[in-house]
Amino acid sequence: MNQSLNLAVPLIKKYEGFSATSYLCPAGYKTIGYGHKILSGEKIAEPLSEDKALELLAADAEIAGEAIKRLIKRLLTPEQTAALLSFTYNLGAAALQRSTLRRKVNAGQDGMVPKELMKWVRVKGRIMSGLVARRKEEGGLYISNAKSLVV
Repeated sequence: MNQSLNLAVPLIKKYEGFSATSYLCPAGYKTIGYGHKILSGEKIAEPLSEDKALELLAADAEIAGEAIKRLIKRLLTPEQTAALLSFTYNLGAAALQRSTLRRKVNAGQDGMVPKELMKWVRVKGRIMSGLVARRKEEGGLYISNAKSLVV
C-alpha cells in the first residue's frame, strides 16, 4: 500500500488543494486541509498547519485504503490502487461500494474503469471541470500499469 499511497498523495493534494481554514466544499460539507471532511463534533484548530493537514490526509487515505481492501476482491497494481485511493478519498467508501466501477474492477474489466470513473464528475447535478480532470487522471493512472500485478 505504501507505493500506492506515494502515487495517490500528489494526485489527492493536486485536486483537493490546501486550505488552512474550514470551508464548505461544493457538495456542502465542512472541509479543511486537503479535503478533510470535518465530522460532527470533531474539533480542529484553525488555522490548520500543513503538517497537521498531511496527518489528516494520511488518516483519511488509510480509511480509503481499508475500504478498497474490503470491497475489491482481486489483486491490483500500485497504480490501480492509487487511482482507487484518490477516488475513494474524494467520494467515500459508500460511493465505491455501490458503484458499477467496483463491479468492473472486481470482474477484471480494467479497460472499462476509465469510462466508469467519468460517471463521477457531478456535484448536485452539475458537471465540475475539476472532477472531470481528476477522473481523467485517475483513469490514466489506473490503466498505466494494468498488466503487472502486485502479489
